[in-house]
Amino acid sequence: MDRGGAGVSWQCTTSGNDNKKPDDRTDCSKSGRCCHGTVRQLDAPLAYIRESNQFYAASDACSADHPPRHSIKPVHGFKALITPEKIDYMMKISTHYGDHYDGKKHSQFACSIKQYTSASKRLLNHSEQRQLIPLLHDFKATPGWTWRSLTTTFHSFTSAGVFTSHKYTEEWVKKTQAALLSTLLDQIILNCNQTLEARDLDVHGINNLLWSVAKLVDNGLELEKTPKLKEAVAALLIHVKAKAKSPEESEHFIPQHISILLWSVAKLVDNGLEPDKATMLREVVAALLPHVKAKAKSKEERDHFIPQHISILLWALAKLVDKGVEKTPKLKGTVAALLPHVKTTAESKEEKEHFNTQGIANQLWAFAKLVDYGLELEKIPKLKEVVAALLPHVKTKAESKQEKDHFTPQQIANQLWALAKLVEKGLELESTPKLKEAVAALLPHVKTKAVSKAEKDHFNTQATANLMWALAKLVENGLELEKTAKLKEALAALLHHVKAKAEAKEEKGHFNTQATANLLWAVAKLVENGLELEKTAQLKEALAALLRHVKA
Repeated sequence: MDRGGAGVSWQCTTSGNDNKKPDDRTDCSKSGRCCHGTVRQLDAPLAYIRESNQFYAASDACSADHPPRHSIKPVHGFKALITPEKIDYMMKISTHYGDHYDGKKHSQFACSIKQYTSASKRLLNHSEQRQLIPLLHDFKATPGWTWRSLTTTFHSFTSAGVFTSHKYTEEWVKKTQAALLSTLLDQIILNCNQTLEARDLDVHGINNLLWSVAKLVDNGLELEKTPKLKEAVAALLIHVKAKAKSPEESEHFIPQHISILLWSVAKLVDNGLEPDKATMLREVVAALLPHVKAKAKSKEERDHFIPQHISILLWALAKLVDKGVEKTPKLKGTVAALLPHVKTTAESKEEKEHFNTQGIANQLWAFAKLVDYGLELEKIPKLKEVVAALLPHVKTKAESKQEKDHFTPQQIANQLWALAKLVEKGLELESTPKLKEAVAALLPHVKTKAVSKAEKDHFNTQATANLMWALAKLVENGLELEKTAKLKEALAALLHHVKAKAEAKEEKGHFNTQATANLLWAVAKLVENGLELEKTAQLKEALAALLRHVKA
């Protein structure tokens, strides 16, 4: 059931990079002083990440920044930020000092663009990009730039969406974006390849750069078609490993940094980082895991493990396991150390507002995936307690009118698949009333999304197969079909999608042997448990459409 049943892929939902102390340096990627103004860290597109991607990509963007905690210095108009005079002044300084120029003015300019998007709570739109990009035609990073100027500029531009392509982005804009990205990557690679004595690389900068690269890839930049990006990743990973293994650097590996680094590695792997890098990736992950465990067990650090960090960490570990990168014995100990934090935050009244729909879906999916890959549920009693603590949040969010727009088909599929997988692996449905209540609360969303014309394109073959498999597995394990009217309604709505996808020429490539087998298994299991075939027209039609794929 790996693809149809267990194959829920996804996007991390956020990564955090604030909780930093105010700093008088020009690093706008930290909360604190930025371009002489106090800024907050914002989940640049976040929510656990707001792009057109999927967590098969669970849509949203993981940001190296975090929920706002500081006031933002007002920015009066985008045009005021990008006047030709400001750009000319910046370029003249760069030309005058040549390779001795430290890049400070450029990083302050990039920081002001990020500050503007943070205040606007969105990325640059198409119109703003068209105004900005021509002015960046001669924007060059030179060897004299400090590490801080370089990391701040790259992180700020990525966070603001300077490199993001819109649907109607013109070719000349794309070329300028590519040239700007290239000049920054050249200097990142150059700095990373310097001797250890010469470099001034710090954990925060490496963290921001790796997040930025992962974000670009997550937003559609293909690693295989961008050699410099792959080279930059390889160079950065060497330093992540070195820093993680250095006793002197251990205090710099705060929960936020570790969660972003692991999210970035997992996201890169999820988006095509080649197997030839697998050895280094495993070494990097192995070097980071002791920090996760140490921080999770530290009494001093326990208040710093917020739901977002935990969700990112668990998602990243599960994704690395899913992709075959993480296979170390340290994994079980690391997950076990995180479990008390999940339970504590899930049961905390103060933290309840921080449990968003995507975060809950991510955590449940992660537990289910880890269990599916050998983390034995019956031998970790805390895992049952943690899942039980999360279930009321599933129900509360599912029944909340304010949250109804936040339930995407993917999140619903992820949650139901996860609950079904945990049941399959030993979480006894009949002895867990909270589980029945959580499933019952999710079912109306399945029906609503399935019958919605606006959502029809979001019900891809995998999401539909996962939902059908999950509902069949839950029925098999005690959710009594004949006593659950909502389940029959949800299934009737889903069967329409099964038929539509099975008959669509565009979808035929997605109906592989496994997806078809999973759907047929689900239909058979549902019939076996009370769904009467002869009385369900949608089921007959869906079955007929599936059988054509079996024949083909």
